[in-house]
Amino acid sequence: MTRTTPEHQALGAFLRERRGRVTPADVGLPQAGRRRTPGLRREEVAQLAGVGVTWYTWLEQGRAPNPSDQVLDAVARALRLRTDERRHLMLLAGRTPDAGPRAPSPLMEVRPEHVAILDQLLPFPAAIQTAAYDLVAANRSYRFFFGDLDSVDPVDRNCAWLLFTHDDWRSSLVEPELVLRDLAGRLRAREAEFPHDPRWPGLLSSLREHSPDFERYWDEHEVRGDRTQLRRYRSSRVGRLDTIFQSLWLDQRRGERIVVLTPADAASARRLERLDSLVGAAPRWTARDGVLTDALIS
Repeated sequence: MTRTTPEHQALGAFLRERRGRVTPADVGLPQAGRRRTPGLRREEVAQLAGVGVTWYTWLEQGRAPNPSDQVLDAVARALRLRTDERRHLMLLAGRTPDAGPRAPSPLMEVRPEHVAILDQLLPFPAAIQTAAYDLVAANRSYRFFFGDLDSVDPVDRNCAWLLFTHDDWRSSLVEPELVLRDLAGRLRAREAEFPHDPRWPGLLSSLREHSPDFERYWDEHEVRGDRTQLRRYRSSRVGRLDTIFQSLWLDQRRGERIVVLTPADAASARRLERLDSLVGAAPRWTARDGVLTDALIS
């Protein structure tokens, strides 16, 4: 039996929550008697996965010896995990896609090729963010999409923090519950994928303290992968904006990405062009202090 670690505890919490979502009928088992809690019993998961009940109990308690990939796959099938949920399970169990050491700094280095992308994407809003959702650079349209990003304290320039706690950002969401639940699931997936980023403990602790919605969604243990999707916003400057949200890799090993909002219809395209024209006196891109390469400073 191994010593319980925070990672083992997170694995156990994830398994318990997912077990509660699967009914006997979902997996072809008879509904035998009344159940004190929803979902499958531990012995039923163990039976479906072909493992011992005691061992599976240890797994949920964070005390199981190092499980094999085959056993984890069997548990994932028993709990009917989606592809992104299975990946999350493997990450929590210590199976990382990159076996080498990873200790990224809280912020990244913004290079000339990065700002060239931001510039060329205008009038579409685009920003560069770290694995922990810190916003380090943005083009003019993104800067003014939710208000004025440059007016936000640099310490608070984090997409998750702003959407969960900042009134201007949150009020811009036409479907806040859909977006915020998805965001919490993405954060949970990224924390497991990039666990050594020093930003995580402070960010997650602050979100739990200041946002009841985040705490509620986080405790659902939902896991969401990155995918292209429709996002609807209200702009104080130009009105309704229906966009296609995309997250594209800049450096997959470090989790650095560029997020882009492209118009979902002709009306939104015209409004994005109007937004950029209204703020056209501002620089075409902006970045935090201390992240630019020498080539951009000189």
